[in-house]
Amino acid sequence: MIRLIALLASLFSAPAWAACPPLLDYRFTSLQGEQINLCDYADKPILVVNTASKCGYTPQFEKLENLYRDNKAKGLRVVGFPSNDFNQELATDKAIAKFCTLTYAVEFPMVSKGSVKGSAANPFYKALAKATGEEPRWNFHKYLILPGARQVFSFATQTEPDAPEILGRIKPYLK
Repeated sequence: MIRLIALLASLFSAPAWAACPPLLDYRFTSLQGEQINLCDYADKPILVVNTASKCGYTPQFEKLENLYRDNKAKGLRVVGFPSNDFNQELATDKAIAKFCTLTYAVEFPMVSKGSVKGSAANPFYKALAKATGEEPRWNFHKYLILPGARQVFSFATQTEPDAPEILGRIKPYLK
């Protein structure tokens, strides 16, 4: 009887996003071949960034990694999406992983290279563009997804990862 009561209590106390929100119901393979299930991050703020290794904005990797490292334990997730849509990404996942690790000590999850804009964009990026009305116009475009995918914000390339407009939206959700 006690187990039944505990089970019922856990069911009724589950957050609204216990079932994966459609916006996060995507799985990707990381640059290292591991699986990334965005549903695992549903109760956390997620900063999603399309990246390119040979872009003038590539130094943002350092700020992205610092933001991730400083706030991972508090719940923030950062996920990078390498893309050659703007002709500035390396040819292979292995080369991208090596560059990101050796040059910027990137530890936040990075998915396999793919498209993030137009008709060739991966379905997750199409959903982000639909949710915000904005698709990436260049590398290092950022989307901030609030817990439960309640709201999604879009930030242009020039907005640094540690900009007040991003940090101000993240901080209320950090534990």
